[in-house]
Amino acid sequence: MSETSFILFYQIVAGTECVLYAVSMAMFFRSFMNNALHAGRRKKASFLIFALYTICYSLCLFSWFSGWMHMVLVTALLMLLSGFLGIERSFVFLLGVLFHCIRTLSLMIMRSLDFLTGEWFLRNADTPEQVFCNAACNHLLIAALQFLLFSLMLHLTGRLLKRGSMQLHAIEICCLLLTPVTGILFANVIVRLLIVISEDHIFRLYERFPAFLGIIPAAAVLFYLGILAAIAAWQRITALQAEQKKYLVARQQLGALQERIREMEQLHDSVRRMKHEMKNHLTNIKGLAESGHYRDMETYIARMNDSMKIFELTIHTGNAVTDVIINDRQKEAAALGIEFQCEFVYPASDRYNAYDIGIILGNLLQNALEACQKMAKSRKYITLSGRQKRRFFLIEVTNSFEGTVLFNQNTGLPVSDRQKTGPKTALSLHGIGLSNVKREVEKYMGDLDIKIDGSEFHVTVLLQESPNVNCNL
Repeated sequence: MSETSFILFYQIVAGTECVLYAVSMAMFFRSFMNNALHAGRRKKASFLIFALYTICYSLCLFSWFSGWMHMVLVTALLMLLSGFLGIERSFVFLLGVLFHCIRTLSLMIMRSLDFLTGEWFLRNADTPEQVFCNAACNHLLIAALQFLLFSLMLHLTGRLLKRGSMQLHAIEICCLLLTPVTGILFANVIVRLLIVISEDHIFRLYERFPAFLGIIPAAAVLFYLGILAAIAAWQRITALQAEQKKYLVARQQLGALQERIREMEQLHDSVRRMKHEMKNHLTNIKGLAESGHYRDMETYIARMNDSMKIFELTIHTGNAVTDVIINDRQKEAAALGIEFQCEFVYPASDRYNAYDIGIILGNLLQNALEACQKMAKSRKYITLSGRQKRRFFLIEVTNSFEGTVLFNQNTGLPVSDRQKTGPKTALSLHGIGLSNVKREVEKYMGDLDIKIDGSEFHVTVLLQESPNVNCNL
């Protein structure tokens, strides 16, 4: 192989590398794009990432454009286009830095192998043609192995990242970027020290200090493990915070429910007292009738009727807890001008806990009320049904809504307002509340199903009789 052929071969390999890494970056970012984006837009966004990476990498051919500057330029442009990509801007920044850091770390690891294989390939090369040929083989081998190592590292990082939320606060992103940024800076320093050419001397780090053949790859591996550890720790902290929020919400809901139950017990006591007082009322009415004071009698009866209204429950389910929750939500719906239909019968089996079902109903109906309340002029309605069939209890809630529902790709639940990065028209649903519903459903080895049909949101909860529950109220 001649020198001209070697240069051409080197350029072809470099161009192929550019295309492969651009494809890798596009696929890496695509896996984090919002699921609400249609397939056509996802393809366009992926091609845009590919084109930006290729163009910016090509600019490195100019002497005035430093090699590492393409990393900064690509990441900056992608951050500006974060809305089109369907990824939150701070998360785009994190993905960009991680991508380039992993590529740099894979380069650090392979440089030691490159030094060893280079000496082996060139050991028996006697002619310039053979030197160029063996050098080309070594370069191709190292480039292929580096890309394979890079792909594996990037895949593992992507899988770990997908387990967490894509919402990052300033402190979180600073903690997550500390290790990869340090790794990039360290790698750039080391790469520039591997071969230093002065006027009359060539300094090769591995020849002068052979121990660095193991130290530099080990440092790169430690940087990579530090990145994974930081991501795992962040996800663990985020999960604990989410669990704490769920616990607080459930505790507040249970406290409010218990308070309403106490109020209902007081009302029942009042009803019992009124029954005892009914004889006195009848005696008074009889006295007014005998004395001919019919107008006063009508007024007396009207007051009695008004006092009885506070004990009225328009919906009876067969259980005090669900009576309180459904009647409260029905009153809220009436005040908001929302149609409310209910065909809910509490299960006869004692294998269900009334408070568990109360938490499920409370969250589902509250979400439905909020969705209807945000509607403009369309018909607002909520329908609730609950029925038992053999060992199963089925709860269905259907409500009208306007906008778009975004789903968390990890939990399969709608994204709450605090987590939402999509359009402002998206449906407002509380992810924490639905997480509580899902947790209650799992107690009964049941299933939570969410469907959207046009402007109708439908939630189905299926519960099985639990052998460990015997606290029906």
